[in-house]
Amino acid sequence: MGDQAFRTSRVFPIRAEALGSAGGAPLAGDSCSSGESFALMVLGDSMLPEFAEGEVIVIEPDGLAADGSFVLAWCGDEWIFRQLVRDAHGWRLRALNPVYPEIALPDLDAVRGVVIQKSRPGRRRASKRYVA
Repeated sequence: MGDQAFRTSRVFPIRAEALGSAGGAPLAGDSCSSGESFALMVLGDSMLPEFAEGEVIVIEPDGLAADGSFVLAWCGDEWIFRQLVRDAHGWRLRALNPVYPEIALPDLDAVRGVVIQKSRPGRRRASKRYVA
């Protein structure tokens, strides 16, 4: 499998000036108004097959985080995105690739935004929306 198989999906800022400190906790709230959507690029394979490396996701900071939503979260001193799920034990962040463990959340404070759209750079027709 090699090292590539265990790269967690992270996000890479498309416009760093709009995101504040890309490497630290202030991402969506410090430089942007809380309601301003922003785009990030997917890195890694933890969200395959739905999200491939190099795809662009659009995050809505004020989006409604519900069971099954794809979300951006601040966990373990890094930004990641996962699918938010609720079970009998509470909220969890689940990778779509089964080789990655779930992350238990005591509450939804770690969730900072909801993925509302994805697209493949250079392929306008390969866009998908995640809101009704």
